[in-house]
Amino acid sequence: MENNEYIQANRAAWNQAAPIHAEHNFEKLLNDFKTPGFTCLDDIEKGILDEIGLAGKDVAQLCCNNGRELLSLRNIGAARCVGFDLADAFIEQGRTLASSAGIDCEFVCSSVNEIPRGYDGGFDLVYITVGALGWMPDLEDFFAVVRRLLRPGGWLLIYEMHPMLDMFDAEAEDSFPLRHSYFKSEPYAEEGGLDYYGNKEYHSLVSYWFHHKVSDIIQVCLNNGLQLISFQEYDHDVSSVFKGMEKQEIKPPLSYTLVARYLGVREGNG
Repeated sequence: MENNEYIQANRAAWNQAAPIHAEHNFEKLLNDFKTPGFTCLDDIEKGILDEIGLAGKDVAQLCCNNGRELLSLRNIGAARCVGFDLADAFIEQGRTLASSAGIDCEFVCSSVNEIPRGYDGGFDLVYITVGALGWMPDLEDFFAVVRRLLRPGGWLLIYEMHPMLDMFDAEAEDSFPLRHSYFKSEPYAEEGGLDYYGNKEYHSLVSYWFHHKVSDIIQVCLNNGLQLISFQEYDHDVSSVFKGMEKQEIKPPLSYTLVARYLGVREGNG
């Protein structure tokens, strides 16, 4: 399959999953965001954002899902906030949350590769969070877009599932046997559903997940003129998929943060 075929398949699968996700969390989010200043961000994210200096920064979130993190960023001091996602249904959920809470955020339905050029150089921070990178068939294309969205001096913050988790069987409850090589290159094709909130079983449209090694992620940052500022690994799960691993005495890294900065000069500016 071509990359665009993978992307379109994933768009259909996520549009199918959106109302199922909404059954579990949408009403709660509508209520939560009625509280002024509400945020769903954890202390690790908030600590990094304090160091970066979020106040007054223009933020783009790639693969924003229903926008709960983007709305949280706006609530704690970000300026212009724009979320991009390929699933029409999740973009509509984001717009509904923002409208209900009276929070000024923009939501754009687009795959990352097709984000309009009018957004180029418009952001001080690109934010990427849980379960985004694994849906990307080509990281070089993805991070090229990150670079074009950032202003010189802009920041990239990634808070993600650790790639090592792709080696394990996520459906195991007490033990997590190794199932796959860390160097797996072909995508995972799944039909078991995308409901990681309620674990509702349904026969889903086929979706495709792509394994990217830590070295792949760091290298494409460097390839695109992003200077690595920090990389930290954690023993807590941020995905709602591998919570059982948190209880194990011996466990792999479960999540990580990556902070980088774009120090280049925009094309056409010398």
